[in-house]
Amino acid sequence: MPTTPVTRQVWSAVGSMSMCVALLIASEFMPVSLLTPIAADLHATAGMAGQAISISGLFAVLTSLLIAGLAARLDRRHVLLGLTVTMLLSLLLIATAPDFSVLMAARALLGVTIGGFWALSTATIMRLVPESSVPKALGVLYTGNAVAVAFAAPIGSYVGGLIGWRGVFWALVPLVLANLAWQWVSLPSMPSKAAMPKTNVFALLKRRHVAFAMAAVMLSFAGAFSTFTYLRPFLEVRTGVNVSQLSLLLLGLGLAGFVGTYGASRLLGEHLYRLLAGLPLALAAATLAFLAVGHLFWPAAIVLIGWGVLNAAIPVAWSTWLTQGIGDQPESGGGLMVAAIQLAIMAGAAFGGLLLDHVSLAAVWVGGAGLLLLATLAVGGGRRLQLELGSR
Repeated sequence: MPTTPVTRQVWSAVGSMSMCVALLIASEFMPVSLLTPIAADLHATAGMAGQAISISGLFAVLTSLLIAGLAARLDRRHVLLGLTVTMLLSLLLIATAPDFSVLMAARALLGVTIGGFWALSTATIMRLVPESSVPKALGVLYTGNAVAVAFAAPIGSYVGGLIGWRGVFWALVPLVLANLAWQWVSLPSMPSKAAMPKTNVFALLKRRHVAFAMAAVMLSFAGAFSTFTYLRPFLEVRTGVNVSQLSLLLLGLGLAGFVGTYGASRLLGEHLYRLLAGLPLALAAATLAFLAVGHLFWPAAIVLIGWGVLNAAIPVAWSTWLTQGIGDQPESGGGLMVAAIQLAIMAGAAFGGLLLDHVSLAAVWVGGAGLLLLATLAVGGGRRLQLELGSR
């Protein structure tokens, strides 16, 4: 089969998707760095404000499971543009929210974009570029994720201190408009494929190794996000940081993610299953260490950077497992993975919020570490995650 050259227009389309990823991640997790002022302005507890993460996760789960059937009947270009418009509407509602209920409705709309875009992203890349260029294109796509993780939280915290939390979301609006324009001129028409078979993502759970994997995925992400969501209250109360120190710590946490992503990608070839079991175990240890030294600024900063390295490596490892464990149905497997991750984020944020409001700040970290330990037990030695003959 001849190799199709990848044109500048195609790479521009991939770039527009990468920018959309960055804006989605920034919008989804911006409340983490703005949790305290959001709660104060909308007369909610920190735990209630943390549910803004949960509600977007819930709608992301529902959308990721349902959008494949819709996208199969429509031009993929129109679906992606519609999802970006939905993100824009969400940001406008968040920036003008008069009360907590409007904020939650706006976050629900954002969840629709998150679930829909991530569920379709890999399949879209596969339609945009030839097979030989897919790994490079996916690398470009996930660069947007890395950039947002590194810079969104510290910038949001710092800018929020200058212009308020609403100003942060207003600042995202022109960026989304620019991204929408970029997508409009770069994304080609990708009409539906009439012969595309319908698949049921839940049928994959009948495969024993997939069921164990999804359980481990959910425990890993729930454990991480039950603590990450409430990082600002911990740093303000226990560590006693000011806004500038908070921004620096969040920047260090984000930059550590680049190290974790790079390190995991170098080790995955020979140590995939060891990483799948070892990363949540190491993250649990770092979580408890952070609780132990959290009252001291520099020790807390060092542990937090280590926490960021480990946390960033986990999704890289599971993405690699997906290509091996569900290689025969990558689109359905991708949708299932997105749903599992978003459901875990939702559950983790809710779990942490309940512990924060009804038990204690320390309980949030102990609970998160417990979930991570369960993730390690779910992976075990790795054999239960491997595809067995006759399991398809």
